[in-house]
Amino acid sequence: MKNRIVDGEITLVPYYPNYKTTLTWYQDLDLCKQVDNRDSAYDLDLLKRMYKYLNRHGDLYYIKFKNRLCGDVCLQPSGEVNIVIAKPFQNKHIGRRVMKEIIQIAKEKEIPKLHAEIYTFNTQSQKMFQRVGFTQVEEERYVFSVECGKANI
Repeated sequence: MKNRIVDGEITLVPYYPNYKTTLTWYQDLDLCKQVDNRDSAYDLDLLKRMYKYLNRHGDLYYIKFKNRLCGDVCLQPSGEVNIVIAKPFQNKHIGRRVMKEIIQIAKEKEIPKLHAEIYTFNTQSQKMFQRVGFTQVEEERYVFSVECGKANI
């Protein structure tokens, strides 16, 4: 995998161990609740296991915004998308812009449908995925047809 330029501010950087930076994201209790419905922060061991799993089971990238790592995104062969934006970088439309590139990667890999599992209380992520063109099909499941859809960025 190589770097993928999303736009003038955002680049997707292939995963490499960088726990000093990333552990701070996953020690934010609000973020842990949003993405994993956890009431506790990650420790280094859990973070390493998560990244190892995602890297082995998909295309895992860090999100670099204005030359600072601010999150991560993984596209799994099943079409599942996992995205995390660190709290200080949220509400800057980074997720929307990254999803445009993830949809492009899915096209290149001939993955016909994308899906995301989003907790009912995570309205921020729900809005982002819907804004990009995902449709809610179950209480916590959102889908996007890569074959038919065009991202609304």
